Amino acid sequence: MKGEGKMVIMSKMKWVGLIGLVLSAFSLVVHFLLARYTVGGISDYQSSVTIFSWRPIFENPEFAKNSPLYRRLWGQVRRLESFHPDANPRGYYADPRSESSGYVFVRIQGGFHEIRNSICDVVAISRLLNATLVIPEIQSTTSSKGISSEFKSFAYLYNEDQFMAALVKDVKVVKTLPQNLKGARRKKKIPSFRVPNSASPYFYLHHVLPVLNKHAVVELVVSEGGCLQAILPPHLEEYQRLRCRVAFHALRFRQEVQELATKMLHRLRAPGRPFIAFDPGMTRDALAYYGCAELFQDVHTELIQHKRAWMKKRGIVKGKLSVNSAKQRLNGSCPLMPEEVGILLRAYGYSWDTILYISGGEVFGGQRTLIPLHAMFENTVDRTSLSAAWELSRIYGREVNLIDTKVRPPPLVQEKKLGEWKNAGLRPHPLPPPPARPKYPHNIEGWWGWVAESDNEPESTVMELRTNAHKLLWEAIDYLICVEADVFIPGFDRDGKGRPNFASLVMGHRLYQSPASKTFRLDRKKVVKLLEENREHLYQANYTWLTSMRKHLRRSLMDGVIEASSKSKRFSFLSHPAPECSCLRYDPTKPVEASLGVMHSCPKWMDSEIQTQSKDKETEEDSDEDVSSSSGLFFKNIGGNNQNGGGELMKEESQLDDQEEIEGAD
Repeated sequence: MKGEGKMVIMSKMKWVGLIGLVLSAFSLVVHFLLARYTVGGISDYQSSVTIFSWRPIFENPEFAKNSPLYRRLWGQVRRLESFHPDANPRGYYADPRSESSGYVFVRIQGGFHEIRNSICDVVAISRLLNATLVIPEIQSTTSSKGISSEFKSFAYLYNEDQFMAALVKDVKVVKTLPQNLKGARRKKKIPSFRVPNSASPYFYLHHVLPVLNKHAVVELVVSEGGCLQAILPPHLEEYQRLRCRVAFHALRFRQEVQELATKMLHRLRAPGRPFIAFDPGMTRDALAYYGCAELFQDVHTELIQHKRAWMKKRGIVKGKLSVNSAKQRLNGSCPLMPEEVGILLRAYGYSWDTILYISGGEVFGGQRTLIPLHAMFENTVDRTSLSAAWELSRIYGREVNLIDTKVRPPPLVQEKKLGEWKNAGLRPHPLPPPPARPKYPHNIEGWWGWVAESDNEPESTVMELRTNAHKLLWEAIDYLICVEADVFIPGFDRDGKGRPNFASLVMGHRLYQSPASKTFRLDRKKVVKLLEENREHLYQANYTWLTSMRKHLRRSLMDGVIEASSKSKRFSFLSHPAPECSCLRYDPTKPVEASLGVMHSCPKWMDSEIQTQSKDKETEEDSDEDVSSSSGLFFKNIGGNNQNGGGELMKEESQLDDQEEIEGAD
């Protein structure tokens, strides 16, 4: 009986084990099926449980949006409130002709801002030549750069269908060349032009158009961040508005990028506070071009100088190799350091708990340069703290693994040659040097290897090329967030070729879309002068210095716009698309609007939406509480006599600020 009972128990245990194995196998199959066919559902689930590194901290949970301080820090620029976007044609504007002159195929090289400028230019050129535009090929996002095979060049960054639909009344756009021309292009039998940065319409009409008429196709290679002069003759003004329609309406980022940027914006605004976007503009190319190497130390100085030597060798830099960086900085030719920008913002009145978003794929000098800024603003964030790693990787698509997992040991020392040298017998004096020590791969990795090895920049690996393509997506996200920010401030507005950079495009887009939103366009020369005047006491600044700095920041909101019309626009139309793409909704005779050249009245359908605006000018007093509490970082408690004695000065300064407000400075 005992034996039979034991057998029954054993058989039951076997059945239980077998059932367990079957259930385990079934659960694995279900798991793999879910992973394969329900990516969207899993992503939605992940987004609901994602834990972000940013936890905002605020001094006061309640935020008074009706206070004078709020209006001064976050309110609109009154003298620009009458500006509104208007990129529609303003006269007779014919649809594209049914018969075109041929196909224009374009290959674009460069970074994010250069690509954006170039696309707008080639659309205007295609209409000028009455040509059919083939969707441009962005060289940074071709399949050879290691990106996902799901995307094809232009579609890696932008929405092709939106691009074609938005331009249907401007120019014919097709996705690819016809089959017969594709073959000719592969065999390099189609005429090609490497066009300069600011080619005139004459160049295209008298040099490119005859070739296009003859061969029915031309290839344009654009590598200088644009291919059409920024300022066109008056009779071609409609082409400027076409540029605006391309940049601000046709060029939409692909859906995954748009969605992630929208999510990040929601997360930024979730606390119910406005935020500042800051673009440092501190790239190695820009620092090398303007000779700002000595602003850094050791490693970074050497890297910048190496890049400058490389640029000088290729004719990009015309000046001397060694430049006085301190003098360049005093002239306003170097970027403001993040610490200095933080001091400006605190001096203007932004408190330590203000939300500050840092954009830019590269901040030269690394996170070390951002430490003082983080110390001044507790809620400093970037794209990595507002998104999870899986969200960023999702926009890249499915990519092939390029990481080499094989560990390669260093090669053996050439003992044979060294032994022969040791046993060579009698030697002449002085002794010849021993054989050169072999260079191991692990010894020449990083900057310390290639800076010493060659005057040239190292060739990019496929992994680095893929990262460069990823940077375009990162900058696309930053671009959308900076355009929508309540306040935007750039650290620098020039790139490594002396032309307007990413920040300039952002400021141009904001001038078009929301001109009255606060955008500080700093005069770096004046800012540096003010900083140097108080260099030893920047964190304990007195009231006089704070007042001077605030005046400059306030005036930069208007003066910077006027200055950009002469300095930036001649290099990049998109950095200042007024007056061609703007209109006035009321009072078009104001002197400031006239100085910007915007005299065109907005269409009547816009006027019908205007609500009567109050002319009541509210007095915004920079009270003692305003200066001391909002800029607590800069003020220490001082003697009672000084406080009382300064009361009249503060009252007088408040009245001056109020007068500037009434006159429209803010």
